[in-house]
Amino acid sequence: MPASRFPAYHRSRARLRRIMERLSFRNRLVLSHVMVLLLALAAMAAISALIEVWLGFDDVEGDVVLQVGLLFGVAAAFPASVALSRFLLRPLDRVRAATRRLAEGHYDDVLELPSEPGLAALVEDVNTLAAALADTERRRARLISEVAHEMRTPITLLRAQIEGVADGIFVPDEAMFASLADDLYRLQRLAGDLSSLSRSEEGAFVLHGKLTDVAMVARATAERLRPQYDAQLVTLVVDAGTPVGAFCDPDRITQVLVNLLGNALAASDRHGRVALSVHAEPSPVPHVIVRIVDDGIGIAEHNLERIFHRFERLERPGRPAAAGGSGIGLAIARGIARAHGGDITAESAGLGKGATFSLRLPQEPAPGGGMPPGSR
Repeated sequence: MPASRFPAYHRSRARLRRIMERLSFRNRLVLSHVMVLLLALAAMAAISALIEVWLGFDDVEGDVVLQVGLLFGVAAAFPASVALSRFLLRPLDRVRAATRRLAEGHYDDVLELPSEPGLAALVEDVNTLAAALADTERRRARLISEVAHEMRTPITLLRAQIEGVADGIFVPDEAMFASLADDLYRLQRLAGDLSSLSRSEEGAFVLHGKLTDVAMVARATAERLRPQYDAQLVTLVVDAGTPVGAFCDPDRITQVLVNLLGNALAASDRHGRVALSVHAEPSPVPHVIVRIVDDGIGIAEHNLERIFHRFERLERPGRPAAAGGSGIGLAIARGIARAHGGDITAESAGLGKGATFSLRLPQEPAPGGGMPPGSR
């Protein structure tokens, strides 16, 4: 039947469809329940009227009429509820199918957002989950490649050197043993990094907390790395003269500062400047803030959180990747900070404008003694 013959009907139908699309899922459920109830009552009333008036069965008892009407009302409500349920659950079925495909490893499927706001939010969350899983899978694949590459080089060198010594090609002198020890150290460091990453993600760091002068730890760490800064002609300025106490594991905090200062050095150009400062922040909760500011290559805004992902190493145009870097140092450092009840954050005005890393630690232990909640 041509649509032009009943324009008012089609306009009303389109208007009804737009109204239904604007209804939230909760309102749709309420409306469907009301419609099913009204349909059942209408069926009961119609059957009662048919029995008592139209068929002329005035002598039939009221209970029988009620029972028959109820029976027909249920019979009418059942198919209506099935039809409405299918209509309501159709977008949810698409979400279920998408989650099943996610479980099978298909992370590239993107669902179209429905018009209903509540379901649109759910579908958007599923799409976000799919993107996150795809990124995790990408980084997992790269992890295997990175670990294999990191292990292959020292293992190949060790094998070549040992075979050379066995064949009499190399002389087993002090230089040879130093080279073997260096390759073994690289393997040991990689294994230690992987172990630390595992403990970080499981929240299983062993922390030996005690009252520590964080300013003194920062000064000692800076002096430990100063020769590397001097070798690259980068100025390291330390503002940590005032003692600042916090309940923490000094060895783990040193590990964090070594990573942050090492990254700042790697990001700095020759004749650059890195500033390390330590101060207390009394409110709203007493904390120690260790801030490391460099004037190096900077970080794009969309990478400020990404840099804390495991095995995530940012490409730096015109700058070679850090030798031996495994891409998990910041992930481990943040894990250590959070195990203390603190955190690490990054800020940058953009590429070429330097970066600021802030380590935040609570000054006081958790109530009842020991480390803050979440530490091991």
